[in-house]
This record gives sequence, structure tokens and C-alpha cells, in this order.
Amino acid sequence: MRRRKNDSSNKHPNLSEEEKEKQEKKSLYSSKNVLAICLGFRMLNALLIQTYFNPDEHWQALEVAHLIAFGYGHLTWEWEKGIRSYLHPMVFTLFYKLLALLGLDTPWFMLFSQLANWFMFFCFNRTLSNSLETVLTLVGLYYWPSMRSSSNRAPSDSRKWGLALAALACAIRPTSAIIWVYVGLLELYLTHERLGFIFLELIPIGTVVLGLMCLLDRLMYGSWVLVPLNFLKFNFLSSGGDYYGTHKWHWYFTQGFSVMLFSFLPFCVAGIIKSKYWKLSGLILWVLGLYSILGHKEFREVSLKFVLPVLPISLIFSGYSLAALEKCGSPNGKRKISSCIYNKWPSRKQLAIFFLLATNIPMALYMSLVHQRGTEDVMNYISKEAVKEKVKSILFLMPCHATPYYSTLHRNLPMRFLDFSPSEEKGILDESDCFMMDPVGFAVRRFFHAHFKVDRDLQASVVVYAMTGT
Repeated sequence: MRRRKNDSSNKHPNLSEEEKEKQEKKSLYSSKNVLAICLGFRMLNALLIQTYFNPDEHWQALEVAHLIAFGYGHLTWEWEKGIRSYLHPMVFTLFYKLLALLGLDTPWFMLFSQLANWFMFFCFNRTLSNSLETVLTLVGLYYWPSMRSSSNRAPSDSRKWGLALAALACAIRPTSAIIWVYVGLLELYLTHERLGFIFLELIPIGTVVLGLMCLLDRLMYGSWVLVPLNFLKFNFLSSGGDYYGTHKWHWYFTQGFSVMLFSFLPFCVAGIIKSKYWKLSGLILWVLGLYSILGHKEFREVSLKFVLPVLPISLIFSGYSLAALEKCGSPNGKRKISSCIYNKWPSRKQLAIFFLLATNIPMALYMSLVHQRGTEDVMNYISKEAVKEKVKSILFLMPCHATPYYSTLHRNLPMRFLDFSPSEEKGILDESDCFMMDPVGFAVRRFFHAHFKVDRDLQASVVVYAMTGT
């Protein structure tokens, strides 16, 4: 009876392909079920994010899309200099247009690592162009033969898809070229068809994507603009990016990326050592190394978004090390599973999972529900007040695009914020700096003095930071 029971639990070797597919569909661990679970998790993740992380998630995405879709909004100085492409905001423009038309104005431990990491939960679902870049990077790496364990397993047209996704990622985020230069050089070294790769794939596909991007930007800017070139000139050739802050060269290694991995860090290092998969680990080191050389790192957590594309890769190594932990804490990993039932102590793998969940879940919930929530809440409040016609105009006495704008207010009201556009002359303080040095004096002189009649209408609603005592 026991043999018959065990035999019935195993898959029959002579099952047809159709029967095997039916069994796979019924299984909880089928590909479709895994995809549905992940989509459901990210939807819940998106609903739980109620905080503010970085100005770009509003000002370089939703605000631009709102202006295109509804005809009013604000473009920051980056769009005047032509260092941003309209490719990313157009994704959200389509959703805004749809709302207007409707009148609604494997590895299981690798998957576990992706879902449990606090920074992925906090940042990945946001409207940042870095999030879209991360998705394109992960899918693109899958198609590149040079990044596989065996390039012979890749389909013949796999590299073309990888190139198209890489070009699209670079069109959205020019800094994505840091990743794809590494992958391209590796492919060039390993392939036997170097000339064909360069002249029949790289140049044609890159030209098509660049041409489409230029056509879109020509339509939106009203003139021919080569965004990657302008981006290169501003951020690298003129050091314009340093205007927003710099860190020490080792910042990404000692603080930035370590915080992103958090408690997954030791598991990531162990996974890199155990797997010995130098292609992906080399990519992580390459990206962190080049970003460390660059001076522009902005301030605190803002810089973390730049290395977001390599975070999921690092978490893959964390999952690898988790999967490699011995069952039930056995040194040789050969102890029978039945003996685990009578062991009162949890296994090393169970302890590791508990440790990761206990450290990452509180961090993810705090950062998504509490940290820097005020700037989102104040705009939601003002938006409701504007519907009741209690708000006529708004003045933001806050630094550096600290709140969302028309994309959240969704009312064509006059609004004003402190200007902090980078000056071509060094040593010139912008309005934001002047206000932070002397908030009361600057506000009185600039906005509330009797002689400044132009700004008197802005006295109706003022948004400022406030310290609350406990």
C-alpha cells in the first residue's frame, strides 16, 4: 500500500505533453501562478506606498505627462536645456489621456529576495525613470548570450532583442550606458561574429531607437534636440550635476548600496563567493565602481536610485546563498528530511528567512507609510480644498521641488515655488539657498512686502516645513 501510494504521488513518465501541461497549470508553482502572485504583490506594494522619496518621481514623469495631457503644468529647467527625453513621460501621458476619455480624471529564494528587500518594496513601484530602466535592464540581460552560463543555449535572435531593450533603456536613462558598455564589451570578447555584431546588429538597432527618440523629442520640444548629447555635456563635461551635491568616492560601497541591500548584504557576498558567476558579479562591481568615480551623487537616499538596476542582480546572489544553506542545519546536507520533524530547533535556512523578514518588513512599511509622507499629504489636502474652491493660489516656501505639483493638484491654479535652477556662474545663490539662510527675512522681503504687488496674490495659501513638538 505504501509503495502504491508513493507511486501515485509521482508523475507518470509516459504522460502526454497535454497532460503534463494540465498538471502544471493545476500546480501552485506553475509559471502563471507565480506571475499572478508577483503582480498581486506589486499591486499591493503600490497601494501601500504613501510617502515621498525623490522629486523626479513627480517632476520628471507625472508633472510632464500632466502638462502634455491636460495642457497645464510645469516643466523644470532640465527640459529647457533639453537633457531629458519625452520617452518616459509619454507612458504616463497615455494613462492620463485614457482617464480623460473615460471621464475619470525560480528559484524561490531568489524570488523571495526580490520581494522581501525593503528598498525594492520602497522604490521599485514608483514612477521614476530608474524603475523602468531597471525592468528593461533585467529583461535585456536575459536575452544577451554573453550573460548566460552557456551562450549556445540562446536563440539565434536573442541578442537582437537584448540590443533593442538596451537601446531603449539608454534612451530613457542615458546613464544606463554604463551597464550596457560592460555587457557589450563582454559580448564582443566572447562572440565569434564581431563584425556582424557591430555592423549588422548594434549600429542598425541603435540607430532605429535613437531615431525614434529624436522624432518624439522633435515633436515635443519643437526643435531637433539630441538628449544624450546634452545630458553628457551637462553632467560630465561641465560638471553641472555636481551642483546638487557630491559624496566621497567610497560612498556607494560603504553606505549607499550597503543600505539598499541592508540585511541581505552578507547573503549577497556569500552568494557571489559560492556561485563563482563572475559575469554578473563583475557587472555589479563595474557599475558601483564607475558611479563612485563620478562626482555627482546628490544627497543621501536620492543617489540610491542611480544603482537601482543592479540591486535585483545582487538579490539573486542572496537567493543563491539562501538556497545553498544546508537542510535542517546538517553540516553535510544529507540528513533525512523526516528527522527534521522531531528537531525542536529551526534550521539555518528558516532562521535566515526569519531574520530577513524581521529586519526588512518594518523598514519597508515605515519608509512606505511614514517617512517623508507630509509632502504627499499636504498636496492631497490642498487638492481637496481646491475642489471646494477654498484655494486660489499657492506659494511653496520649501527647498528643491519638495512636493508634487499639478499632477496631484489637478487644478489650473497659479502656483509658485522657490527657484533653484543651476547658475552658469559659480558662487551665485539661488532662491532656495537664500530662503534657507534667512527664511523669515527672505519671505518678508520677497513675497509679503507692500511694494511687491506682483506676488500679493500668492499670500492666500503658503506651504512650509514645520517642526512639531512631542
